[in-house]
This record gives sequence, structure tokens and C-alpha cells, in this order.
Amino acid sequence: MAYDLAGKRIYVAGHKGMVGSAIVRRLASEQCEVLTSDRATDLREQAAVRDWFAANTPNAVIVAAAKVGGILANDSYPAEFLYDNLMIEANVIEAAHRNGAEKLLFLGSSCIYPKLAPQPIPEDALLTGPLEPTNEWYAIAKIAGIKLCQAYRRQYGADFISAMPTNLYGPGDNFDLANSHVLPALIRKAHEARQAGADSIEIWGTGSPRREFLHVDDLADGCVFLLKTYSGEEHVNLGSGADLPIIELAQMVCEVVGFTGAITKDASKPDGTPRKLMSGAKIAAMGWKPQIALRDGIADAYRAFLAGERKN
Repeated sequence: MAYDLAGKRIYVAGHKGMVGSAIVRRLASEQCEVLTSDRATDLREQAAVRDWFAANTPNAVIVAAAKVGGILANDSYPAEFLYDNLMIEANVIEAAHRNGAEKLLFLGSSCIYPKLAPQPIPEDALLTGPLEPTNEWYAIAKIAGIKLCQAYRRQYGADFISAMPTNLYGPGDNFDLANSHVLPALIRKAHEARQAGADSIEIWGTGSPRREFLHVDDLADGCVFLLKTYSGEEHVNLGSGADLPIIELAQMVCEVVGFTGAITKDASKPDGTPRKLMSGAKIAAMGWKPQIALRDGIADAYRAFLAGERKN
């Protein structure tokens, strides 16, 4: 049964992040009221979250709040990536149920899947093998969020659903080289190398792992689509349906940015999962597909970087 957003009060948890802000932009074209909470409401603190929900009583909730980062950040801060994300999702999901939310969408990550999952990865590959060690802490937290939504659905009949985005990029991304994901890191490296007149930029690993990328505005559109149309226990993949080797991604970024130097590889650094392409068959069968081509999306992300629409 379709869920009509018209006249609804929709809480976007994590509205200042790249994903949350894109969802807020997308909801502006719906006839709904968007609710947000300021930083004074620490989503890791149960009492603060319960108080906010009791005072605001949203009809629907999108859980886009999370502690996120790349391989280095995940490997350096495993306790924070596990604890913070467990607390955020548990507090928001419980408070949504407690205060009568009609619908909730929890956002996970493609890292929930086994390191050597079949490609493209179908939704039922979840929990069929070991995780990638460099981000297992984050992955375990996100798997717990999926299971929590399923548990509330089974025990209470709550219409709580989950979506698993692939690697995201776009306006509002984190371009800090110490803890960013690969695509924004490449944009910053290529930009700074061009500005400095450098001969080369360096990428981690062999450059051979293949990755899939989705522009955050496509992700936001997919989230609204699922909120309106999907009601099921199994999570739904949200991806672009195509991947490419990291070395080709680096070459594309350099072309967009205008850096003409060499790309070198530091093979002493980890590659991470060899390939991570998610199957988009399930959501495609529902009638949704992304619209933004990767090269166009990288150009948009670079424009946002130059305009200062980013975290540093």
C-alpha cells in the first residue's frame, strides 16, 4: 500500500550530513513538513532522543544520521564506529515506535555484505560470509540496524524498512584526506596537485578494486521512492548498477578537475574488498532507477568542493 507523504511530518535524522541534507532537498518538492533536530539533541543519548520525539511526534522518520568515514577512519576508531552507530539507530528506532511513527526508513551501507559476496550483490547475501576486516565495526552496527527494524516489524507490526546505499558522493561530502571516502579524497588530491603544479598524485593500493558510486541526489530520490512505495522486511539495495576500477575512477576525476600529471600507486596500503557492486534488480522491478551519470556527478561534486559546500 502506498504511503502518501502529503501533510505528513517527516523527521530527517542527520539532516546536516551529506545524505540528510540531500533528503531534505528532495522532500522540499513533496507536500510535507520536514522536521529536524539541532546538535543539542545528541542522538547517542536515549533521554534526549525520547524527549525530542515526545515533543515533536513525527509521522515518518528517515534515519540518515551515522558516524561515517573511509578505510583509515574505520580502522583507526573501531570503538566509536560501532558504539556511536549502535546508539544512534537504537535510540531513534525505539523512540519512533514509542511515539507512534507510521513509517521509518533506516539507511545502512553496502559494507554490510560479506567481503567475497557474489557480484552483483543481491539482498539475500547478507550474513552469508565474513565481512571486510577494515570496516567490520561499521558494518556490524548497520546490520544491527536492519535487524532492529525487522524485529519491530515482527513484534509490533511497525512499518519500518531499510535501504542499503552504495558508495555515495556529491555536495556536502567530506574532503578531509585523513577520513574521507575514495572519491572525495581523489577530487581534493587532484585539485591540490593541479594548484601546486605537482607531477603526480598517489592512490592507495593497487588501483584494481572495483567500486560502485551513486550521487547523493539520486540516493535521496530513491529514499523518497521507497518511503512512498515499499513495505517489506527485507532491506533494499540502492545503487547505480555499474562499477569501475579505482584507477579508472582516479583518471576520470583527474580529467574533470583538469590535472594532467601521473597517478602512482602505494601497494603497501590496503585495497579493501576486491569488488563491491550491488544488484539493483529489486528496486528496478519496483520502477526506480538513478538519473545522474558518474562523470556528470563528479563534475557536480567538484563544483560543490570549489564552492565550499563540504566538510574539511
